[in-house]
Parts: sequence; structure tokens; C-alpha cells
Amino acid sequence: MISEKAKEITPFIVMEVLEKAAGMEQNGINVIHLEVGEPDFDVPACVSGAVQNAFTEKRTHYTHSLGDPELREEIAKRYRLEYGVNISPSQILVTSGSSPAILLALGVLCNPGDEVILSDPGYACYSNFIRFLELKAVKVQVYEEDGFQYRPEEIVKRITPRTRAIIINSPMNPTGNLLSPDVMKQMVELDIPVLSDEIYHGLVYEDRAHSILEFTSNAFVLSGFSKLYAMTGLRLGYVIAPVEYVRDMQKMQQNLFICASSTAQRAGIEALRSAGEDVEQMRLTYAKRRTYLISRLKGMGFDIKVEPTGAFYVFVNVKHLTNDCYQFAFDILEKAHVGVTPGIDFGENGEGFIRFSYANSIENIKEGMDRLERYLNENFS
Repeated sequence: MISEKAKEITPFIVMEVLEKAAGMEQNGINVIHLEVGEPDFDVPACVSGAVQNAFTEKRTHYTHSLGDPELREEIAKRYRLEYGVNISPSQILVTSGSSPAILLALGVLCNPGDEVILSDPGYACYSNFIRFLELKAVKVQVYEEDGFQYRPEEIVKRITPRTRAIIINSPMNPTGNLLSPDVMKQMVELDIPVLSDEIYHGLVYEDRAHSILEFTSNAFVLSGFSKLYAMTGLRLGYVIAPVEYVRDMQKMQQNLFICASSTAQRAGIEALRSAGEDVEQMRLTYAKRRTYLISRLKGMGFDIKVEPTGAFYVFVNVKHLTNDCYQFAFDILEKAHVGVTPGIDFGENGEGFIRFSYANSIENIKEGMDRLERYLNENFS
């Protein structure tokens, strides 16, 4: 018998789009992938070399459950240099990607039945982490005219004695928008722990992203190496936590995950020390793709009220074309051979939107836009 907990987990629709596209490709159909939030770059050469060296040097055994001390030192150094915040390596727990970091943070803060505030739309998997831990997701709608930022007064309305955390994600998946410093300051004044998902930090094309640690120490930073360093397959993340929570999170890590990959951790050390030029080249490439994609979408009549300035996504309102973005996305895939993600994947308030990812070459983005334009002309003119 399958557990009710397992049955309650909802599908990650972007993966279903990807799997449908893979089936089409097996039948000889060329699909342009604008659905997947994964860098199309290979890892920097220094990272590849560090992985090879780790095997040569036989660094293939368990590390400390909190993570390789050198890596934790480098992460602390990064936050000091980039954000001007002093954190101790003892506050850092290295994980196998940022997903375990989310699980550990929620696990140490919440008991079954407690409430976690999150945005709608927002990253699709947050709700399932919350559901799996038998918590309650309290969703706050965010709107395109605000750049999909929280309205702090709406958060206040939803706070109860069971509220244990507020999740933020800036730059945000699926929208690519950043939270303003003013909104972040107002949120920390609520005196509720903030879980700040900073996985897209570094991928910003105007202004800069702020870490929640610039405004409060009552916060958990969730981040990793997948997006900025194109290290998705190496599965390396971390959580920065107030020191009083670390020991209990460590015990959970020891039992649930033991430690992150030793070889991936060596790669993370080298990424932080040596991959700066590679990262900047990737960022500049994304910036050009972003400009091109937004221009083409606007040229097709899509109204982008607040242009996204981070990550590699554009969240586009298609309500003038459909009231069923799920069916619309699969229709685009089947007829135009372009993969896009329906906004409903990211919450009920995502209905009527489509997410485009520009983690693909400019040539493929151009071809995808050409195909989309033909599709719109043929079906909506």
C-alpha cells in the first residue's frame, strides 16, 4: 500500500514537459528547450580539474558531517566579501544540493501542523517539502505589477501562533525578479525566521541581489553551486543557520544524508577560489540572451510589466490567449516544438502565465522565438 504522504506529492510539471519533449526527440522531432532551469554550460575547467584531482588524491571518503572545513571557510569568505556580513564557518552545513538544505532548515524549525509562509507563484517544490513534513503552506499571492514581490502587509495578515518561517527566493524562480531591500527589511521586522533561497545569487544583470543576512541574523540562507557554477550534476549546496540550530541540523544530516559528496566539495572549494572569470563570462552570456528574449516576446505583443533582472527566467502573462496555461504549454510543445513551463506549476496564482528559460544558446532561443511567433500567427491571428 502506498502511503498517503507519498500520494499527496504533486508532479513537478516542468519535468513532465521535459519528458514529453524527450519522447518527441526520440521520434526524430527537433525540440527547442526553453522549459528547463539548468545552465547549458559545462563546469569551469578548474572545477573539472578539482574533481579529477580529488580522485587522484583519494579524497573519496566521508567528510565531516558539517562539510569539508576548507569549503566552509571559503563560503564564509564569500559572504564577507560580497555582502559585508561576518558569519562563522561553524554556522555552515554543506549538503548534497540545496534541496536537503531546505529539508534540514524546515525540519529544525517546525513541528507537524506548524505553518510556513511562501509566495504564490513560487518555486514548485517548496510546497511539497512542507507537505512531506506535515506542515501547512500558507500562500501569499504576489503580482506582476509589483515585480512579484511580497506585499509585507499581506504577510502580516497571515501570521498566526503556528507561523514558524517565511520563505523568500531572490532572484526568484519562476519570475527572475529580485526582492527590494525595503521589502526585505520590513519582513525581518516581523521577527519570524526567514528562509532565504539564494541559489540564483550572482546571476543578476541590473542592480544586485541582497542576502537576508545583511538585515538580520534570524535567518537561514539556502544556496549552492548548481546555477552560478553550472554544477547541477555535482549536487552541492549549503545552509547558513543561526549557531543555536546547527547541532540539531547536524544530527539530522548524520542520519539522513551522512555528508555531501567528498569530491563535489573539493570542486566547490576550487569554484569559489578560481572560477570567477568563468562565472562572469556565463553571466554576460545570460545577460545578452535575456535582452534578446524579452525583446522578442514584447515584439509578439506580450506585456512584461516589470522586466526580470536575475536568474534565467521570464514569466509571461498569456491570459489574453488562454485560461488554461497547462494545456497551452503542451500545445506549444506539440505544434511549435518548443518546450515552455506552464505557470500553474508554481502555484494557483501562476495560472495564466508561461515561464521561459534562457539557459540555452542564443541560436536556439532565436529559433524558439521564430517557432513561437509562427504558432501564434497560425492559431491566434
